[in-house]
Amino acid sequence: MARSARAVRWRAFSDRVMGGVSEAHAAFAEVQGQPALRLTGRVSLENNGGFVQMARPLGDLDALAFGGLQLRVCGAPGTYFVHLRTADTRAPWQYYGAPLPVSEAWADVFLPWSAFTAVSLSAPLDVRELQRIGLVAAKTAFDADVAISRLELVP
Repeated sequence: MARSARAVRWRAFSDRVMGGVSEAHAAFAEVQGQPALRLTGRVSLENNGGFVQMARPLGDLDALAFGGLQLRVCGAPGTYFVHLRTADTRAPWQYYGAPLPVSEAWADVFLPWSAFTAVSLSAPLDVRELQRIGLVAAKTAFDADVAISRLELVP
C-alpha cells in the first residue's frame, strides 16, 4: 500500500469513545515482506465495549459501477469486519458490515456488496454514496492484529 496522502488519512479508535476500555493502534509497517497498514489492539468487553477500528473517509464515493471490495489481508485469529458508512448511517452505531476472514498468511478476500448487512437501520446499502470505510476487530475479547496491503473496488 503506497504511503500516499490518502493512505495517511486512516485513523484508529476504539470503544473508549463510548466508555469502553479497548485499545487501538494503527501504523504503517512491513508485514511478511509487504508494506501494509496494520491495526493492533486489545478488544475488551468491559464497560459495554467490544471493538477497535481503523477507518478513513471516502468523501461521497460512487461505487455503483463495481461489484464489491477486494482486500489483501493477513493477521492473527479473531473476529474481523469491514464496515461501510453512507448518507443513511446518521447515528454512530449505524453501519453496513461484512465479516472479514483473516488468516496468518496474506490472502485476497472479495466482499461483494451483498455481503454487507445493515446494522441498526433498515435502509439497504446504497453504494452510490460511500462515505467511510473501516476495518474492525469486534464482538469478542482478544488481541487484534490485522494488516491490509491492498484495498480496491472490483467489478
